[in-house]
Amino acid sequence: MRARLDTISVTDHDTVAGLDRVAAACATAGVEWVPGIEITAIYEDVDVHVLGYFLDHHSAVLTEFLDKQVTDRRRRVREMIDKLDALGLHVDADEVLGGHGGLDGRWIGRPLLARALLRARHVRTTREAFDLYLAENGAAWVPRRAPSPQDVVTLIHEAGGIASLAHPGLMGHDEWIPPIAASGLDALEAYYSEHSPEMTTHYRILAERLGLAMSGGSDYHGDPAHGPARPGSVSLPAAAYEALKQRSEAAREARRLTKSL
Repeated sequence: MRARLDTISVTDHDTVAGLDRVAAACATAGVEWVPGIEITAIYEDVDVHVLGYFLDHHSAVLTEFLDKQVTDRRRRVREMIDKLDALGLHVDADEVLGGHGGLDGRWIGRPLLARALLRARHVRTTREAFDLYLAENGAAWVPRRAPSPQDVVTLIHEAGGIASLAHPGLMGHDEWIPPIAASGLDALEAYYSEHSPEMTTHYRILAERLGLAMSGGSDYHGDPAHGPARPGSVSLPAAAYEALKQRSEAAREARRLTKSL
């Protein structure tokens, strides 16, 4: 598959484990690379995703935070496995957790558990695994623990990056965007694979009204449970990307001047 991309960012959920490999691959291919991440937050008991771009993915403060997130992901997936066992749906915990309790550097999350359910023939598709067992109100659902969006924005800034609120159309709570923006949010993901043209226009206008830059992406997961989007199926217009990049450079310069005082 050739997506004809000249700039990419891989924003895995709550991990930067693959970014050095992405950086090397982009250097070989002559593709501009933006280090990124997608961090899960909780706002009024609802998952909210915050994207970080142009950050230092080796930052000590980010590493410490992500280590704690990995520990909690292992805890949560283990509790879901126990709930599935109680329902008579056995899956191999070592297979899901990597054989080392999730300590071998692999990303741990519900998609791995959905695939294990599929391999064990407990479900017909990974989407069914989510619908019946792993999504909120599913039979094996376990609530996550996560920081607030405001705390995630602060963390991303401390790691040298800028923060964008992911897929606001999926979030479905536009009334939350101004207070999150007031915490120092830098951008809004107006361009997104599941946004209609009308939604894209709506969030472009909202971003401009709130003084935010715009980000965009396909949200490709490599898993049919997350829809048909492919890398490059949605991209950020060049002018919007330059504005996002300029905001990052301005923020970096402001931090440098603050440290020099």
